[in-house]
Amino acid sequence: MTRRTSTTAAPAGLPSGGTAGVRAARSVLRAAQRARKRFERAEVRRFTGRTRRRRIAWIVGGGSVALAFGLIIGAAYSPLMALRTIEVVGTSRIPAGDVAAALADQLGTPLPLLDADEVKTELSQFKLIQSYVTESRPPGTLVVRVIERVPVGVLAGATGFDLVDAAGVVVETTPERAVGYPLIEAPDGVDSAGFTAAAAVLAVLPESIRTQLDSVTAVTTDDVTLSLLGGERVVWGSAEKSEYKAVVLAALLVGHPAGTVNEYDVSSPDSAVLR
Repeated sequence: MTRRTSTTAAPAGLPSGGTAGVRAARSVLRAAQRARKRFERAEVRRFTGRTRRRRIAWIVGGGSVALAFGLIIGAAYSPLMALRTIEVVGTSRIPAGDVAAALADQLGTPLPLLDADEVKTELSQFKLIQSYVTESRPPGTLVVRVIERVPVGVLAGATGFDLVDAAGVVVETTPERAVGYPLIEAPDGVDSAGFTAAAAVLAVLPESIRTQLDSVTAVTTDDVTLSLLGGERVVWGSAEKSEYKAVVLAALLVGHPAGTVNEYDVSSPDSAVLR
């Protein structure tokens, strides 16, 4: 009877045989553990160093931004940025000096601290100012850009003639009728629908037509009628499509000048009629 024996080979890299093999295995294991710990410590140091550098960069960057912001704020509110000059642009009927004088209380105030409400209050006293915008120009200038009211016609009054804009605000009062502006006949006054319609029409008319007008009559929003200097009538109708109607009327006046017809009807601009 044959007896079989088997042997187990020692793991690769480990010495084989009894107690010596066990000690060698433990030595290899401890060496591996020490190597891993060294690697982990190196990784911690590398990560900590990167985090530290990043934190320093954030601190330096944030400090620089805060310093720059502080310098800007300090300069903006310093006497160097105080208002010293008021420049008024866009006036013709209103003396620019009067507008600047009205805002004189703002002189010496740093530009960022100018009181917009106070500026609005002072400029609202000028009835000829339709709108305005302000612009601060460092180190010490305030530019006021004014849009004045544009007169569109004349209203006959008890003491003379009032030159008015499309909102009915009186631009100027004169004893004689102003040349170049049509007489607006609105029986119910500037607050009526008739005046609103007539003024809206006049506001869009080109200069070439407006200078040929003698008067504009309107009682309601739908019955605007223009009268030319030669007595010809223009039936306008409502203020709707006024810009289109103005183009049609201009073309009619070129092809059929005033004096050759009695009436131009552009109330339906797509089918204008001559009479």
